[in-house]
Amino acid sequence: MSEYDELTSIQRCLDDLYRSVGRLEQQMGSGGLEIRRVRTDADHLRESLALLRETAGTSAPQRRPELVTISDTPYDTTLWTDSDDEGLGARDRHAP
Repeated sequence: MSEYDELTSIQRCLDDLYRSVGRLEQQMGSGGLEIRRVRTDADHLRESLALLRETAGTSAPQRRPELVTISDTPYDTTLWTDSDDEGLGARDRHAP
């Protein structure tokens, strides 16, 4: 699924949740602490999804990094005349 499809699916689920909380509120009354907490949590989820939609809409789609071609031709050995072989020490000395 695409990002848009996923966000739309979440929006539908939140709408269903919101309607269910509304029906539950009518049955239980809206004065209880528990139902107010559930309503507040549902509101927070709606706000969070709205922020996520804004972020998803403004972010650029992820692109694959550009590939860099490395030539198979050998490097010029004069580039390394003044350096040691890493981990092996200098060419004219023995390892300890």
